[in-house]
Formats: sequence, C-alpha cells, structure tokens
Amino acid sequence: MSYINDLLFGVYPYIAGAVFLIASWIRYDREQYTWRASSSQMLNSKGFRRASNLFHVGVLFIFFGHLVGLLTPHAVYEPFISSGNKQLLAIITGGAAGIACWIGCFLLLKRRLGDPRVRATSSTADIFILVLLFVQVTLGLLTIPFAMNHLDGSVMLLLAGWAQGLVTLQADAADHLIGVGFIYKAHIFVGLTMFIVFPFTRMVHIWSVPVKYFARSYQIVRQR
Repeated sequence: MSYINDLLFGVYPYIAGAVFLIASWIRYDREQYTWRASSSQMLNSKGFRRASNLFHVGVLFIFFGHLVGLLTPHAVYEPFISSGNKQLLAIITGGAAGIACWIGCFLLLKRRLGDPRVRATSSTADIFILVLLFVQVTLGLLTIPFAMNHLDGSVMLLLAGWAQGLVTLQADAADHLIGVGFIYKAHIFVGLTMFIVFPFTRMVHIWSVPVKYFARSYQIVRQR
C-alpha cells in the first residue's frame, strides 16, 4: 500500500504536471486552430448564461481557494487564524462555491447531452471533460461531511504538507497522505487526472485569459 501511495501521490503528480505543460505547449505550437473554447451558445442560448456563470464563478473560486489554501505555509497564517478556523472558513466558502459549480456543471452537462443540436456538435472529449469535472466537484463536496469530523484542521495540514512537499520537490511528500481518508485521495487523483487530459480538450482556452483586453488599443473602424 505504501508503494501504491508513493506512485499515485508522489510520482503521478509530476507525470500529470509534465503532460499538462508539454502537451499544452505542443498543441499551441502545432494546432492553434483547435485552441478555442468552442462555445455552443449560438446553437441554443436558453439557460446557457445562468449555467455557465454558476459554473465559472464557482470553479474559479474553488481553484484559487485550493491554490492559496494548500500552498500557503502554516507559519504565514498562524498568527491571524488557527488551523481549525481556517478549515471551517474553507468548508463554508468552498462549500458555497462548490454547490454553485455543481449546479452549473450539471446544467451544462444536461444541456450538452439533452439538446439535439448541441449534442450533434459535441466531441467525445467535450462530454468526457464535463463528466470528469462533475465527478470532481461531487467528490469535493463529499469531503465536507468528513471534514466536519476533524475540525481541528489536522487533515488540512496534511493535505497542505503534501502539496507544498510536491512544489518543493521533497521525496517524502506522499507520506503526508498515508493516513488520509479515501474520499480525499479520490478527489486528489481525479484532480491530477484532469491535468493530464487538459491539453487534449477545450479546457486549453484557460491559458488564453484575455489579460491585455482592458489595456488594448482602440480598433479603428473608420477614419474621419
């Protein structure tokens, strides 16, 4: 079991990270015409905006919440908030964002599978990534009841220790997860798998965040 734990949470994360970066780079370099969000809003806009907004707002909050929560060293926030209170804050805010994301993802998946026009233009990858996202958000919400059983923040510190150990290239990073419950490990594994499939789906449009949009020059349509 220790070998499997090291393989899944000590080696697999680096494989996922390598595929995520290298495959994204290759796709951008060789297949730029496929680098798009492939929005289906024009096919049927009914309910799309509500579902999309719920999903994107929720998933962005969850992503940055995980990023800050897992990678911020304990010593940085300890003078301001205890581990238990930090975990309770994560449960409340993350739970609300997770519910919004879950509803949005469910509506988007229902629309993609149930609308004939949208279904006809959907690729296998489009459906697969939505299903995978739905499973991941569901697993994340299922961790909340388990987190309520240890409000001292002990498991949260183990998860943060694992993530920070990976980033700092510590060989024993996976050891932090040996005693962690299955639901957390399943959530982490699916999350890592999403990094692997990311470059081969429409999710690559995340790389193209229009940062320069607000500072762009005016487009001259007609000169006086």
